[in-house]
Amino acid sequence: MSAAESVLQARELFQQAEYVIALTGAGTSTPSGIPDFRSPGSGVWELVDPMEVASIHAFRRQPNAFYEWIRPMIRLVQDAAPNPAHVALAAMEQAGILQTVITQNIDGLHARAGSRSVIELHGNFRRATCIGCYQVIPGEAVVQHLLAHDTVPTCRQCGGVLKPNIILYGEQLPFSEIQSSHEEARRCDLMLVVGSSLTVEPAASLPELARKHGARLILVNLQPTWLDSIADLVIHADVAQILPRLVLQ
Repeated sequence: MSAAESVLQARELFQQAEYVIALTGAGTSTPSGIPDFRSPGSGVWELVDPMEVASIHAFRRQPNAFYEWIRPMIRLVQDAAPNPAHVALAAMEQAGILQTVITQNIDGLHARAGSRSVIELHGNFRRATCIGCYQVIPGEAVVQHLLAHDTVPTCRQCGGVLKPNIILYGEQLPFSEIQSSHEEARRCDLMLVVGSSLTVEPAASLPELARKHGARLILVNLQPTWLDSIADLVIHADVAQILPRLVLQ
């Protein structure tokens, strides 16, 4: 099936649906210059062991290693702008076509593109928490510290290490976000999966949950996933090129 035929079929599925949600992964932000984690040859985890830099146990043991790893990523996120895929999803919401975006991303680009109903499964940089006294502070202070200094940001109240409110390996995902995601997956009659390898739980199981409750599935991703065989439509293409073509006029 050609890209043009796939776009037409996707539009038909949108027209037939009453409640549409999207699940987005790292591939949604790669056109904005933010690398994903698992793509062959370019994925972040090909260069470092995630358990050594991005697990809660490693963070507590060596927070400096985490911050040395995340600092360049923060600079990329700060400099990045929403790409056409983010803009298209926001336009779908504004047009009443799309109800909610569930994202695995921590870059905040969906909100910056104009999406209002966004569930961030893996957290964000908008707040940070002291692992000593658990004081919560605006994340911007931590971001600015990291951009200006090579030291670990610490709490002014107790001197403990500050941790951005992003979910590291070994941490539980926030209950409210998980609950809301499951509710959305059960409620929707069409789920659009965008730029996700579908290898990280529990997000990877959301399309299957939606499917069990009667939803149709559209996948837009460069690489194949385990879900391809049960999806109603699979488009292996650049999300920034395909999603703008899905916005119904």
